[in-house]
Amino acid sequence: MLCGLVAGAWLGAAEAPVKLVNVGLSPWSISFCMVAGVFVARWTFPTLLKGTAYVFEDLNGKRHLIIWALIAGSLWAVANTLTVFAIRDVGLAIAFPLWNANSLVGLVWARILFGELKGAKGQVIVRVVLGAVAIFVAATMLAFSSIHGGSAVGMHASRGIPAALGACVLWGTMYIPYRKAYLSGMNPLSFVTAFTLGELFTVSMLAVTLSGGVTTIFRELQHARGLLFWLFLGGFVWVVGDLFQQFAAKYLGIGRGISLSNTNQLWGLAWAAMVFGELRGASSRQDLLILGGSVTMIAGAALIASGAATGGEHASQREAIRRECDRYGLDHLRTLSAASGDDAGTHRQGRRWWDYVIVGGAISVFLTLAGKAIVPPMIINRVWLLALTAALLFGLVIGAAHLWRTTRFS
Repeated sequence: MLCGLVAGAWLGAAEAPVKLVNVGLSPWSISFCMVAGVFVARWTFPTLLKGTAYVFEDLNGKRHLIIWALIAGSLWAVANTLTVFAIRDVGLAIAFPLWNANSLVGLVWARILFGELKGAKGQVIVRVVLGAVAIFVAATMLAFSSIHGGSAVGMHASRGIPAALGACVLWGTMYIPYRKAYLSGMNPLSFVTAFTLGELFTVSMLAVTLSGGVTTIFRELQHARGLLFWLFLGGFVWVVGDLFQQFAAKYLGIGRGISLSNTNQLWGLAWAAMVFGELRGASSRQDLLILGGSVTMIAGAALIASGAATGGEHASQREAIRRECDRYGLDHLRTLSAASGDDAGTHRQGRRWWDYVIVGGAISVFLTLAGKAIVPPMIINRVWLLALTAALLFGLVIGAAHLWRTTRFS
């Protein structure tokens, strides 16, 4: 649960750099740069925390999951690109809760494919169903708020809302590979290492084929090189949140873990309203719908997350693990141990010299871009920027320390 809450804070902050779309960068370039930052961070954190030897040993023992990780990465890349269009057309405060209904999509897949909630008590099922309904109602309220009034948000709602909902469906479906990986005992750090190859390849193809070719992208990035650091930073922040989300999905399941991490709606709204002043000029009716929809969506996620798993559900999960083991020839006892986070002693590979090269290379990339960075020409409330950044760092320290003590990042 702590991982889910920390994930919400960091995922909510990660989309803030996408606001740079309003200073002339195309959505394709923004998505490409964010994924490039994600790629650098994706390889850095597993290397730093466990070492590449551990990661490749884990991947080699579960090679059937590599294709699933690549598919998940591809789905993420398309969804992330759609979010850039959504933010441009309807704004961060409205787009966030619309695509955050992905927890509802993920819950449906979790029930159909992996038997989540099977054997649950009636009150648990009621909480989850009510939470799902609340998320749907909240999404409807927020969509309705964007098509009333004469603001720019309303004029572009016909483009922005479908983009946000498309991201919702793709991200909700992306959680299928997540659950397969963790039922098979794969470490989240190993899964995301393969995941990032799928997302980088897909977003590169999208950027090249739909934005005018490599020359167009290169020219735009050269022109905006002073802004690249912020987009890479956005990808970096997203990876931190996603790693915590991965651990939440592993230990709570899709329905609960993803719903809990979707408290990023609250953080996204805070960044949009307090740092960027995005809600200035909104009508009273829009304010009520946006705030009411946000609160309703958070309440729905809380209801789903509060439905603690019971003995019947645990038995259902063990059955799902048994099916995965039988299907792919995995060792059942070892898989059960890994799925519960107790595999720290089964991988004894130490770090290699190239691990330090990878980490050093990533640091060099960010330092190089930081040296060329300029402050974007946007109105930003620096007091709230510092306050929210401090909250992020506090959550990171507490969450990482607790995760290390209990699972050794397993």
